[in-house]
Amino acid sequence: MRLILILVMMFSGVSTVSSHHSDAALDMETVSIREGIITEYSLRNPHTYFTVETTNDSGEVVEWTIQTGSAANSRRRGWTEDMLALGDHVTFGIHASRDGRPYGLLSWVQNEQGENLPLSSGETPRGPLTVSSDAIATSIEGVWFADESRLYDYPGGLDQLMRRDLTLTASGEAAMVAFDENSGENPELNCIGRPTPGPLLYTELYPMQIQFNQADETIQIRVEYFDSERTVYMDQREYPDAAERFAEGYSVGHWDGDTLVVETRNFEDHRSPYQNGIPSGAQKLVVERYQLLEGGTHMSAEFTLEDPEYIVGSMTNRRDLIYSPHLEISPFDCDIESTRRFVPLSN
Repeated sequence: MRLILILVMMFSGVSTVSSHHSDAALDMETVSIREGIITEYSLRNPHTYFTVETTNDSGEVVEWTIQTGSAANSRRRGWTEDMLALGDHVTFGIHASRDGRPYGLLSWVQNEQGENLPLSSGETPRGPLTVSSDAIATSIEGVWFADESRLYDYPGGLDQLMRRDLTLTASGEAAMVAFDENSGENPELNCIGRPTPGPLLYTELYPMQIQFNQADETIQIRVEYFDSERTVYMDQREYPDAAERFAEGYSVGHWDGDTLVVETRNFEDHRSPYQNGIPSGAQKLVVERYQLLEGGTHMSAEFTLEDPEYIVGSMTNRRDLIYSPHLEISPFDCDIESTRRFVPLSN
């Protein structure tokens, strides 16, 4: 089949890639269009994959591996286990791997009837996702999802946001340059997720749940992405000794009027909490502020990040979330094969 190349215009407000690895290895400025027969299809977390048997210009059979969003987010946007069947003929557009292997990130896919299938996270543009409802929250407790229409000046990926907004120390710069996402130093190749503020920034793709417990002495904050969950202690306790460190950090909260303020310290070392090889360490501090907005239809979620070993000064980011009680927090259950599939075989 003749290869067609289409230059993609990057519109303001359109997401590029929301995968758990960076898009540096993919040609995000070009969409390659191909067609062929489905030979594999699986809905998994953190990525859904399908393979397509195609024919190149020389008449040789080439099997392409296509990456798209997680099973959780794909299902939320309309994907089902039987949406693609073995033997189906499809036409698809992808952002192909720069290293020449037949691997790419899905841009769009069309069945043999000429119908466009709904897009999932990680594609451009995003598919339809209804998160708004008529429900009104009386507190910040409940399920929330980022309001995509209010993601002001957001470049579209966690790694892009952090590269733009973080000023690095010499140690941070050196660590970022040395990072190899295709090696064992990438935590997510072992299904290890990201500590705060990472999950908060993924609320454009995965819902967040805030739950008050035990006579309001603790608050649970969950985000579906990589089954992120932490306890916020509201009993004015002291932090543990600095030698005691935790994957999600140790969170202590208090109320400032109607705003929940959460301070998280005692983080374990993490090689790539921002998806780009900038680490986090023992001095990391994240302060979050959650406040109900607009009569209960929205919530403001703001964080300030400090980590003087790797970051100069601080970074502050804010987003609005929609009250979405109709959404469920599903188990993420990261699949090892899926999380490692993007790695080139040579690694």
